[in-house]
Amino acid sequence: MLNKVIHSDILQKKRKLDSSKEESTSPTCINGNIKTNYFSEYEQKYMEKAFELANEALQSNEVPVGCIFVYEDNIIAIGRNMVNETRNATRHAEMCCIDQVNDFCKKENLNFIAVFKETFVYVTVEPCIMCAAALYDLKVKSIIYGCKNDRFGGETVFNVADVLKPVTTRKGGYRADDAMNLLKLFYQGVNPSAPSSKLKRKFKETT
Repeated sequence: MLNKVIHSDILQKKRKLDSSKEESTSPTCINGNIKTNYFSEYEQKYMEKAFELANEALQSNEVPVGCIFVYEDNIIAIGRNMVNETRNATRHAEMCCIDQVNDFCKKENLNFIAVFKETFVYVTVEPCIMCAAALYDLKVKSIIYGCKNDRFGGETVFNVADVLKPVTTRKGGYRADDAMNLLKLFYQGVNPSAPSSKLKRKFKETT
């Protein structure tokens, strides 16, 4: 009888401990942003660098997305959107970084498959469908991002993970409002490489 009581007490304590762990690790939102203590100092440090690149992209009249690839606590690739500059619709921040990692592996004589598997991706906006598929296919270790991508998100618009079943972990919400505000600033302006909409053409024809 005593053994049963002791065993029951141990189980109750374990449940309480597990419950407290879940509460401490689950994200808490404040005004649309996940509390920064949900992100480690390590993650915050690299996300801040990604935001610097996003601001650089905005100043260069590019969609303001910044991205960093980290391998063994070293930055091995930095990227920002370069679609307008290169006139190449695939030159998203993540794709630019992937190319840099391939060059890094060649230079250091490393196996690119092994490197990607231990690479952490920090990006200010949820990767689009194209970039998410590429990152999952490369089996990067983790993706940490800022705001959701309501237009082209590889999770929000079409959940690529449902198809590819990736091993990559994902975590979003870091300075989400700031990341979204950068996007809004860009789209309030004029993207010189974007095709004119029918509405704009009609407006021009009638004026």
